[in-house]
Amino acid sequence: MEIKKMSRREFLVKSAQCAACAAAIASIPPIAGANEHAGVTPDLILANGSPGPAVKSAVEAIGGMNRFLKPGARVVIKPNMSFANPPEWATTTHPDVVAELTSMCVKAGASSVLVLDNPLRNIEMCLEKSGIRGACSAFDKAEAYGVKDRGFFQEVAIKEGKALNTTMIMKKVLEADLLIAAPVAKSHSSTGVSLSMKGMMGLVYDRRTFHMDMDLDTAIVDLCTVLKPALTIIDASRILSDSGPGGPGKVVALNKIIASTDFVAADALAVEIGTWYGKKFKAAQVKHIRMAHERGLGNMDISSLRIKEVNAG
Repeated sequence: MEIKKMSRREFLVKSAQCAACAAAIASIPPIAGANEHAGVTPDLILANGSPGPAVKSAVEAIGGMNRFLKPGARVVIKPNMSFANPPEWATTTHPDVVAELTSMCVKAGASSVLVLDNPLRNIEMCLEKSGIRGACSAFDKAEAYGVKDRGFFQEVAIKEGKALNTTMIMKKVLEADLLIAAPVAKSHSSTGVSLSMKGMMGLVYDRRTFHMDMDLDTAIVDLCTVLKPALTIIDASRILSDSGPGGPGKVVALNKIIASTDFVAADALAVEIGTWYGKKFKAAQVKHIRMAHERGLGNMDISSLRIKEVNAG
């Protein structure tokens, strides 16, 4: 990873290598107004407000949930609920984000909404302490659960893999009609940040091999050639600025939600609006985001994208 491990000298060298890109995206472009084309759906939505209302405003601004699912659709929402910590720690997706997404899916006619993760800690404790089980309890068609049993996973070939050639993915994800990524924005000791692309690792059976047997960033991008959420909602209501992924660490309140159909763009915007390890970074400095951009999985150059800012009602 390139945010956490770089020395000051290495940081300056890398900054020089990325000078052209950094100059192009020296600041986030004017949001709405100048870079928003009238009558064209924005590429990125940046919604301000408390988590639930901001999610609703963000999804509506990007076309509404009916844009993404047809009545009867089977939906999987992938939050981060790997740690048995309260929402205030910013190690897990805010339960209000999950509740609002679930509500919108049910109202749009989903036949089922599964909120899935392969938690790193005890499943029951993660579901309870994160607040995510409670967030789903009001909906008859929704269920939140952790999946660890090998029998619930299926071997999948990664045809475009450069490091990862095969892995076991949750069967329910492979069967779903719609995959929604809903990560919390947080730091990560191995990859700098953990956002939607890194979060896809929570849908595989054995993530240890990603860390131990191959280049982690390359493996993440390989996985994302197969797991491509149709909608990405990044919970930046508060971010874990350091000591991620499990915390405790410095939590910075941003009161923002990012929405996009491009998970690379969403991750890029999250990097650039946040402060990480006490510093500001460009998306190009995060190895897996840069690699995903180079491999055509999405666009990290947010200066070239239509961004609309909205305020939750």
